[in-house]
Amino acid sequence: MAKRIVITGMGAVSPLGVGVERSWERLLQGKSGVRAIEPFGELPVRIAGTVQDKKNDSEAGFDAHQFVEPKEARRMDRFIIFALAAASEAIEQAGWSPTEEQKKRTATVIASGIGGLHFVRDTVNTINASGHRRISPFTVPGFLVNMAAGQVSIKYGFKGPLGAPATACAAGVQAIGDAVRMIQNGEADVAICGGSEACINEVSIGGFVAAKAMATSFNDRPAEASRPFDADRDGFVIAEGAGLMVIETLEHALARNATPLAEIVGYGTSADAYHVTAAPPDGEGAQQCMRAALAQGGIEPSKVGYINAHSTSTPVGDKGELAAIKAVFGANNVAVSSTKSSTGHLLGAAGGLASIFTVKSLGDQVAPFNLNCHKPDDDAEHIDLVLGEPRFMPIHYALCNGFGFGGVNASLLLKVWRR
Repeated sequence: MAKRIVITGMGAVSPLGVGVERSWERLLQGKSGVRAIEPFGELPVRIAGTVQDKKNDSEAGFDAHQFVEPKEARRMDRFIIFALAAASEAIEQAGWSPTEEQKKRTATVIASGIGGLHFVRDTVNTINASGHRRISPFTVPGFLVNMAAGQVSIKYGFKGPLGAPATACAAGVQAIGDAVRMIQNGEADVAICGGSEACINEVSIGGFVAAKAMATSFNDRPAEASRPFDADRDGFVIAEGAGLMVIETLEHALARNATPLAEIVGYGTSADAYHVTAAPPDGEGAQQCMRAALAQGGIEPSKVGYINAHSTSTPVGDKGELAAIKAVFGANNVAVSSTKSSTGHLLGAAGGLASIFTVKSLGDQVAPFNLNCHKPDDDAEHIDLVLGEPRFMPIHYALCNGFGFGGVNASLLLKVWRR
């Protein structure tokens, strides 16, 4: 990369709690954000990774009105409000208070895999019950995928490039990669980027159940349901939340006395061109994007100490990523875990949150452990899975993966910050 890009602020709303530090603390403690939910009719899924309110989590619960006025909140889908909350934390940590001219050089790139499905569902119900004249004029801006980025841009007056990748579960990583490219290309000096998602409803769950992608065997044991790499896994656990970060050139950060948290040194993206929902067994596309990130960073695979895997707990998806890791890194050469074992799968926000956890891994020199992997699948043979407890170890470089339906793959290569 011609320009050195660093992360200077991060914000999270997750099933583990509101705020990066609380989410990270609970992740390392082996807590799970997967809980029982009110059932949607006869759907066989009764669990999800939910963001708790203050009533259920007094220490780190979510209060929408802390970030959005009640009147405005009624005009926005939940995924937009999550993005505003995560943006608030990230911008505060970065200390980014731009002048009017600097706002023109600040990009906003916030992904969502599905967008405002709650708003869409509620609007359909309104039409069926009362007719189209009862539709709110705020319906469309309430559900569009780009409105998380749009509302953050409006709130803070950021007038640089605006983007909203909708590339399924790779979208969060791609949003960060897109923002890096904008800065590299000279279109912006600073960007807020990542992903936000809120799609725990009967439409999305029903669709994923029909695709046989979701865990259905652990409704009585929610915390055990998300189990990437485990032989007894039977699908992913849907989750909600947001993960955003502020990135900028190193020169820009140091000039304003900001503190870098980590450096982004490589990014790769690819397509499987294989199947609408399944990854190829050899993980060819995943191999390609990981190799591209390493090449951009100018490092050999042996330099990577930790991989925060995309693996969501689906047998097919985990298999492809494990094959790709073996092909690129060889046997037992890199520590691997999936933080989705604790949070569930945030779809378009997953990569944003996972990237934040990967930054924390570099900062604290620790690899989070994989929950619920009691009997590693045969496909995980010769993979150095982090199990049982966090592993404190030297980590100079770490990789974060995000893959999605349609065969989209993205990998972000991060480097520990040392002055």
